[in-house]
Amino acid sequence: QPDWVLVQGDTTTVLGAGLAAAYAGIAVGHVEAGLRTYDRANPFPEELNRVLADHLSALHFAPTELARNALLREGIAPARVHVTGNTVIDALQFITARPPSATAQAMLDALPAGRRLVLVTAHRRENFGAPLQGIIGALRALAQRGDVQIVYAVHPNPSVSGPVQAALGAVPGITLAPALDYLTFGHLLRRAALILTDSGGVQEEAPGLGVPVLVLRSVTERPEAVQAGVALLVGTESAAIISAANRLLDDSAAYNKMATATNPFGDGHAGERIVALLLAAGGSAAGATNA
Repeated sequence: QPDWVLVQGDTTTVLGAGLAAAYAGIAVGHVEAGLRTYDRANPFPEELNRVLADHLSALHFAPTELARNALLREGIAPARVHVTGNTVIDALQFITARPPSATAQAMLDALPAGRRLVLVTAHRRENFGAPLQGIIGALRALAQRGDVQIVYAVHPNPSVSGPVQAALGAVPGITLAPALDYLTFGHLLRRAALILTDSGGVQEEAPGLGVPVLVLRSVTERPEAVQAGVALLVGTESAAIISAANRLLDDSAAYNKMATATNPFGDGHAGERIVALLLAAGGSAAGATNA
C-alpha cells in the first residue's frame, strides 16, 4: 500500500481518486490546493471538486499565499498547508525547452508572415450557448483587423465544435485546430502575442511565457493573475472582448505592462518542493485529518 496518493487540480477524477485513497486509509496530497471562486456553479463541477478534495487531503500544496489563506479560512491546519508554486509552471518550462514536435513546427511554419498570433481556447460548460456565441462574434471581428492570425484549439465536445466550426470554419484569418497535445500547445503559446481563454491552467501558463491573458469568464479561481496584472477578466460579451484585445494589440505600453509583470504562480521548482515535503512527512500522515 502506498504511503501517499497525490492528486492534482480539480477534475472529477481528482475527487474520485482522493475519495478512494481516503477510504482506504491512504494519505492524500492535493497539488494546486486552495483555488476558489466561491461560486459552486462557476466553474462547474470544478469548484465542488476542489473544495471536497481539499477537505479530504492530509497535505495541501498551494500555488500562492492567496490559495493558502483560503484553506486556512476553511479551518485547515496551517502545518498542513505549504506554498510551493504550481507544477504547471514546472511542466511548461520543461516542454518549451524541448524542440517543437513536427506537428507544432508545421503549425508555426503555416502562420502568415507579419501577423501576430492570437491563441484561443474556449470550452467551459458555463460558456455553452449564448456565451460561446459572444466569443465567436468577437473572434470574427478581431480577424477583420488583418494583422493577426487567430488559432483556436477547438474542444471536441459537440456543444463547442459544432457552433465554432459552423461560424468560423471559413473565416479568413482564423485557423481552427483540433485539441492539441501539450508540447504543441506550449510552443504555440510561446509564439503567441495574446491568448483568449476560459481555461484555468492557461491563466498560469501564459504569464509564465510573458503572454497577456484575456479570461473569457465572469469569475476566476486565480485572482492572483488579475491582481498581478498578467491577466484581465473580460467575460464573454463580444464588445468587451474586442475592446480589451484591440487595446493590447494597439497600445504597446498597455501590452508591455501585462507582458512584463511577474507571474505569481511559481518559478518552475514546485515539484522539487513537493517531493521534499513528502519525504519529510514520510508515511506518518497516513489516515490523517486536517485537524
